[in-house]
Amino acid sequence: MRRIRLKKEYRLKVWGFFFVVFSLCFIFIPQPNRAFMLTYFSNKCINHQQIYSRKLTDRIPDYSAQARLSGITACSDEKDLALKLISGQLVKVRGGRKYRIENMKHSYPYLTRDSRRLLNEIGRRFRNKINREGFKGSKFIITSMTRTSENIKGLGKTNINASENSPHLNGNAFDISYARFSIRKYHVTECDKWYLKEALAEVIHELRKEKKCWATYEKQQGCFHVVSRVQ
Repeated sequence: MRRIRLKKEYRLKVWGFFFVVFSLCFIFIPQPNRAFMLTYFSNKCINHQQIYSRKLTDRIPDYSAQARLSGITACSDEKDLALKLISGQLVKVRGGRKYRIENMKHSYPYLTRDSRRLLNEIGRRFRNKINREGFKGSKFIITSMTRTSENIKGLGKTNINASENSPHLNGNAFDISYARFSIRKYHVTECDKWYLKEALAEVIHELRKEKKCWATYEKQQGCFHVVSRVQ
């Protein structure tokens, strides 16, 4: 009995020690990081975010001709795509602090320079917005970029939005998932996912209003389809 009582006392002391250390750390943590920690462990829902996803209603036939003029000519296969990369018509896109790039099966992580600039601007604005709500370090995920005619043929069987007029062929289109995010949080709720979706939609909608892109809310594919718009 005495041994059991000693074990209980030991456990209480250990937990008490960690509680005191955590409390002291929390007190001396700067205000921005303190807000992040509160959100990191919180289940509270952010309910002041407006809905913007439904406002992203551009239709490909309405802008495809204009998008083709500012992009590359369609590549037939991977070799053709490599030539565009060597000539500088396309540039490689790498993930980092702003966003994550998914392992792509039907496209390649290349874009025109203007499109990569647009993507980085979306990442910058999104990051600034969600940091204020305590989602520091969270990122959106890019699921598709430049495709070849060969890719489009394979996709036609599974993706109803794949077509010979797809801006993905011109190197100035990319898809960002709104169903999945890389979220830096201890317990991710459905409310967190909803907030990040609409926060991302708001950022894209702002750039759309500034005539820097066209954007479509693709419900069946679970992504925002974004196309760079060169003025």
